[in-house]
Formats: sequence, structure tokens, C-alpha cells
Amino acid sequence: MIIGVVAGVLVAVGAGTDSSTLIAIGYLVWILLFGVYEIYFHGSASGQTVGKRAVGIRVIDFATGGPIGYGRSALRWVGRLISGMFCYLGFLWMLWDKEKQTWHDKMANDVVVPTDAYPVEKWP
Repeated sequence: MIIGVVAGVLVAVGAGTDSSTLIAIGYLVWILLFGVYEIYFHGSASGQTVGKRAVGIRVIDFATGGPIGYGRSALRWVGRLISGMFCYLGFLWMLWDKEKQTWHDKMANDVVVPTDAYPVEKWP
């Protein structure tokens, strides 16, 4: 939410002043802050963002069931960008995939699971 507000202010100011540079900076700030947020929380031991925690799901390693770490979390984030590039087909992929994985899950070899079946040890 805070990420969107910061970027939104830059985009709004840029739009109000007809400054395409401010608009571009606003979008760039949003992408970078969103990436840091996603990488940090998905790479943590809990594998949860604030939203995932609220709905009771988490990201875990597909093979071991443990955390994916920050490197694979970064790969997952890049995969999310790619998943959205083609009419969001990468996000819809889970609807017919036997493992219920999106493209970014496949890229990082992770899976999203409910926390009642795979409980979180602790919240960082």
C-alpha cells in the first residue's frame, strides 16, 4: 500500500506538470520498491507477504518444503513480471497445471500452499 502511494504521488505530480520524466520515475520507483518487498518477504523463513499472511498462504520450496531464499525469490519476482506480460497467461497457468503452479512458481521451483497444511515456524 505504501509502495503504491509513493509511486502514485510521483506519477500524479508528473501528470499534473506534464513531466514524462516524473511519471517514468514514479513507475520505476514502484517497480523497484515492489521488487524489494516481494523478494524480502518471499525469501524470508515464513515465505509470506503481509497479504499472504492475512489469507493464510505461503511460498515454499517445491522439493524440500523449506524457504526459497532471497536468490530464488528474486527469480520469482522477475518471473512474475514475465507472467503478466502475455495477457496474464502466466498467472492463469495454475488453473490447468497439475501442480497448481504459475510460470513464476515454475521458474523458481516453488509452490504456494495453505499455512494450515504447512505451518509457518515464526514470523520474521
